[in-house]
Amino acid sequence: MLQVAVQTEGVPGRPPMRRAEAGLAAGVELGGAAHKDSTPAFVEFENIQKTYDGENLALENLNLSILQGEFLTLLGPSGSGKSTALMMLAGFEVPTAGEIRLRGKSLLRVPHYRRNIGVVFQNYALFPHMTVAENLSFPLSVRKKSQAEIADRVARALELVQLQGFAQRRPTELSGGQQQRIALARALIFDPILVLMDEPLGALDKQLREQLQIEIKHIQRHLGLTVVYVTHDQTEALTMSDRIAVLKDGSIQQLATPADLYDRPQNAFVAQFIGESNRLIGVLRAINSEGHCTVEIADGHVVEAMAINIGPVGSSTTLSIRPERVVLHPAEGQCNTILAARVEELIYHGDHTRARLRVSGSSDFLIKVPNSRGELSIAAGDQIEVGWRSADCRALDAPPIN
Repeated sequence: MLQVAVQTEGVPGRPPMRRAEAGLAAGVELGGAAHKDSTPAFVEFENIQKTYDGENLALENLNLSILQGEFLTLLGPSGSGKSTALMMLAGFEVPTAGEIRLRGKSLLRVPHYRRNIGVVFQNYALFPHMTVAENLSFPLSVRKKSQAEIADRVARALELVQLQGFAQRRPTELSGGQQQRIALARALIFDPILVLMDEPLGALDKQLREQLQIEIKHIQRHLGLTVVYVTHDQTEALTMSDRIAVLKDGSIQQLATPADLYDRPQNAFVAQFIGESNRLIGVLRAINSEGHCTVEIADGHVVEAMAINIGPVGSSTTLSIRPERVVLHPAEGQCNTILAARVEELIYHGDHTRARLRVSGSSDFLIKVPNSRGELSIAAGDQIEVGWRSADCRALDAPPIN
């Protein structure tokens, strides 16, 4: 179940929740009362390394600064080190080397229960034998809050998730979406200074997951909450994040906004991991002073591209082109590159049809044809032309040797 902890101080029309003295997932506030720190970064990872066996590094020289109030996602495949970084920030893992700071203060000697960091796990569950109100009240009762304060906090938390009439129901009487909102409301009681989420939506169905992505983001923006989020789902990361750090083999491959990652990937791994990207392998033939290069691909055609992450002339390189940037039946002068293609397969996706083409020796070259224009003008087996602008084609690092 989803658990999200958010800061409610400063919300118009609502009195602030005082900081919890301790938490089921958060401890007392580090360093006492809230203060304005002169350090620009809210959270800092400095030269962090982590090994579990003394030989293989789960994280290698991780350097990362997180700003107060931003939603930063650690994105990567399994084993990339994203959850390890999150657990070290939470205090459940200790770095082998390096420094972690929160508000400019080292966390290395601060136990997890004193960091005032809310931690969200995928398998969080409500207490089934308690009512909604009792679930929400429990973390405040163990802190010996007054009944008046508990009642006020519970009412405000339910209002925030729009479930004001559900206080006396039990979790088994709620839908999946309602249980998620109650888990969210329960976490609002705590008011940590930082929230960490590790794959919190991974167990949900697609529609509910997408709905809660938007709701969490709205709450984060409304309350100015600082969130560090871990996921392997690139769509989820693009939807929710202010910035995304893409990790592979314990290292950050690129740190940027969602739009920059998608439109301006800096290496072939990021281009393939974020969204869909067509890949053509070629040899670098020339580089000019304006940031462009020419690449000879498999069929002998020479393609002009943006020179982003390339080696010397004569080296192998990867051309990356997003499917939606490929033009079907390009008009004269519309594209810098025009290639012959054969339609291998058409796959209907509702608002668009995905066409898989054979282009320059590649049999999995994709284009997206909007269905708003009526009946498709192509069919499987057709010989067609496709093209793209050089500004939409990026020359990146060479593919790994298998």
